[in-house]
Amino acid sequence: MTMKESKSFGYLGHTFQIKLLNQLITDKKFANSILEVIDPKYFDNQYFKLISQMVKEYFEKYNTIPTFDVLDQITRLEVSSEMAKQTVFDMLGDIKECTLEDHLFVQEKALKFCKQQELKKAITKVSKILEKGDFESYDRCEGFIRDAIQVGQSDDTSMDVFEELDEALVDDFRDPIPLGINGIDNVLDGGLAKGEIGVFLAPTGVGKTTVLTKIANTAYNMGFNVLQIFFEDNPKVIQRKHITCWSKIPAQEQATRKEEVLEKIKPYRQGRGKLILEKLPSDRITISAIKNRIRKLIADGNKFDMIVVDYIDCILPDKHFSEVWQGEGLVMRQFESMCTELDVAGWTAAQGNRTSISSEVVTTDMMGGSIKKAQVGHVIITVAKTLQQKEMGLATIAITKSRVGKDGIVFENCKFDNATLEIDTEQSQTLLGLEQEREQRNAERVRNALARRNQQINQQ
Repeated sequence: MTMKESKSFGYLGHTFQIKLLNQLITDKKFANSILEVIDPKYFDNQYFKLISQMVKEYFEKYNTIPTFDVLDQITRLEVSSEMAKQTVFDMLGDIKECTLEDHLFVQEKALKFCKQQELKKAITKVSKILEKGDFESYDRCEGFIRDAIQVGQSDDTSMDVFEELDEALVDDFRDPIPLGINGIDNVLDGGLAKGEIGVFLAPTGVGKTTVLTKIANTAYNMGFNVLQIFFEDNPKVIQRKHITCWSKIPAQEQATRKEEVLEKIKPYRQGRGKLILEKLPSDRITISAIKNRIRKLIADGNKFDMIVVDYIDCILPDKHFSEVWQGEGLVMRQFESMCTELDVAGWTAAQGNRTSISSEVVTTDMMGGSIKKAQVGHVIITVAKTLQQKEMGLATIAITKSRVGKDGIVFENCKFDNATLEIDTEQSQTLLGLEQEREQRNAERVRNALARRNQQINQQ
């Protein structure tokens, strides 16, 4: 039986309904979005119906979700039969202890079911109006359909400024995940937190994959669960980059030093976190497709703290635009929305334009395509390399935008070795200081040129 044919959650099974009740009790945001439209009769078990009815009535009366302890008390007071009371207690225990790895799948299925039921009701109302020939009631018809479509859209984005002050004043309220690059981590107040997205902007060939791999590797080493998505590289290349991070042996030497490599990476194989590599096609992938893939991984028991996408320019918008750049801002906003929904930190990279290739410092306005990509990111970090810096394994890194710490910071001539994936920020100065230093160098060149010219004149 499909959702289209069913009038209850029964077609999804007993376990699904237990998990759904768990989400109604434990996930405040989800409960706020669905309790208004979920009907106890959608459950196919009389005790499921009873528990959902208790949750719904408590929410309507007190505007908050009951805890399991509260539900126990309500059961003691309102269920008269001792047998029924014990059955409810047992079911509440099962609901409390159920596994939650696939909670996103459960929420999505339940919302879609309720949306469809509301849409059916709306269509029935509209059909009755049209059958009567009441064509002046178009606005009412439109309202019925619009309200049905908007089911599940949470309205908890507003809050009183004094709400939950204790949580706001906790020192580690962001709980950031470090990049593994000390200078940058310090400026970003520890790294990037869940729900935030960071963008590395660099011209082609500078090392976007290098820095994203280093970030993923650092998070894994610290016990976080990381999903690294890439489109253009061979999976073996990415594997070897991680091996380089652990062993400090360049990729081109690993085959001939196999035993040494295996010995060096042994301590990292049983890490507290999980690092999953996912290669996806670059010619047809969308954020929606990526989200569906992630949900399948979550349903298989994975819970991610960070998602790394290498890189955002390879992702297509969900709808067609006459110009490619028009959809790029939408893709970035979808990426941000996905990271917020999944409660993960998100890192990606964007390609710089032609001007960025020869620039000593890459700035945000050098982002290729739509500048709207820059507007969405919480943090934008740029990487520039002159030919001389490439030869010497150096780079100039700038934090050009930051909603979580200082920006306008430049780390000039940092160690940035693509072969060993070592990035070390030893020097830093403000963009203003860099401009002043450049002016001083130019002035010094002018003075030297005039001195040489005067010397030539005197000799003549």
